[in-house]
Amino acid sequence: MIRAARKTGLIFFPAFDWAISPDHPEREERLLYTQDQVLEEGLLDIGGIVEYRVRPAGFEDIRRVHFCVPDEAAVTTESHLISAGGCLMAADAVQKGEVESAFALVRPPGHHAMRVVHGNRGFCNINIEAIMIEYLRETYGIRKVAVVDTDCHHGDGTQDIYWHDPNTLFISIHQDGRTLYPGSGFPEEDGGPNAKGTTVNIPLPPGTGEEGFLYVLDELVMPLLQAFDPEIVINSAGQDNHFNDPITNMNFSAQGYARLNARLKPDIAVLEGGYAVENALPYVNVGIIMAMAGLDISTVKEPNYDQDYRRQRPEITNYIEQLAGGLKRRFLREAAPRTSDREGEVVERSRDIYYDTDGIHERQHEKIRACSECAGALSIASTSNRGQHILAVHIPPGACKACRDTGHRWYEQGEKGPFSHVYLQDRVNRVYRQAGGQG
Repeated sequence: MIRAARKTGLIFFPAFDWAISPDHPEREERLLYTQDQVLEEGLLDIGGIVEYRVRPAGFEDIRRVHFCVPDEAAVTTESHLISAGGCLMAADAVQKGEVESAFALVRPPGHHAMRVVHGNRGFCNINIEAIMIEYLRETYGIRKVAVVDTDCHHGDGTQDIYWHDPNTLFISIHQDGRTLYPGSGFPEEDGGPNAKGTTVNIPLPPGTGEEGFLYVLDELVMPLLQAFDPEIVINSAGQDNHFNDPITNMNFSAQGYARLNARLKPDIAVLEGGYAVENALPYVNVGIIMAMAGLDISTVKEPNYDQDYRRQRPEITNYIEQLAGGLKRRFLREAAPRTSDREGEVVERSRDIYYDTDGIHERQHEKIRACSECAGALSIASTSNRGQHILAVHIPPGACKACRDTGHRWYEQGEKGPFSHVYLQDRVNRVYRQAGGQG
């Protein structure tokens, strides 16, 4: 009997009752074809590959991460809770030592969902990876986490949630935002004032193939992980970099994905994008499963590889080598100070955020307390074109007394302000509070 070198857990949830529309690329067939391929390849008959049943997450799990407007029930369905719960199952299986790695093959996806949630953007309502990360911290005491996002689209939601967190290294490898939604993910986006250098964006040009992806993995991603020394590595395993994907312009293959995963060796992988549901996604998923389990991946190949795959062009190779060189200087040789502002100073920024799926326009004004001891108290005033005007205050895990006091003061002031809802997310005291404002 064939046995996996690395015991690996699989969690499937196709979400039969959730779709944006019947013919939308984000639909249940994304995983049904994969399940068929897994059965056809006999992966579940291999010793050491274990399938787990899903369970739903609760609103309390969402509240460690998000401020849902007006509340969780308004922006989630049962499928969203089960998708997030599949990630929690993966976390439990790894942390309890039942498996060495786990792959949550679930939908709906999550990496475009930001800390404040008014609706669906980029097919995402809640950030299932972030919900899992904060569950790991709350339940198992994990502190340092690395997220490597290999989706073709920049993981702007995960970046937003961990922008101010020095204990989370977020690396996104994606198609250049000048050519693809959401139009972000550039090298200068490197983290907030308390977490400079813990956000690393690697925007690759359209047409990038395995050579480019594996080059930046070896030259940049693996050294960054070694320097950061995380307790756990999570792969946001988007698969829309594939050369068959209908909504992107990259040139990755199932073999390339398998080789990337074999080198990265994530503890947990979570499915994100990937919309060539018949001729790419099943083979990529099988390759990732085999790589995570430490099986031979040399035979991983989609049926049309020999006919349709084209090698990466030399000019793209040169561009990527220059990009990686600049990023190495920026993040490995010239590490930014953890905080670039004066202790206790309140740093502010304003942003406009568009929810492409639901047509929501949001305006945010953010305040963060510069702090060398913790991630800093965070305040977000958010207004949407649907009439909501809210204030959300986040006190991070391990917050120092000054940041705890600042956060509580902002919340108390907000209760008296012109807001439809005021929220407090106090991770130190494990308190989530929501109140109606005076607006």
